[in-house]
Amino acid sequence: MNNDIENLKKRLIYRSQYRGTKEMDKLIGSFVKSNINNFNLKQLQDLERFLSIDDDTLYRLYNNQLENLKDISQEFILLYKSHIYKK
Repeated sequence: MNNDIENLKKRLIYRSQYRGTKEMDKLIGSFVKSNINNFNLKQLQDLERFLSIDDDTLYRLYNNQLENLKDISQEFILLYKSHIYKK
């Protein structure tokens, strides 16, 4: 089971860093890397759904042009919105 979770984390980190646009690769990648080890299984599943959302929607969400997303918890969205990208 623990090995399955580690493989899931590796897969999610990879997906977060290779999204299609360089800006979102960096933003989402840094968000995932800074939080993934604190996530429980439910939050990892939320993250997996979150990563399936297109870059434009996630960008608008981050910049407060959208309030929330269907199927993603408000707690998770607030965590994402509060993330500060650091080089």
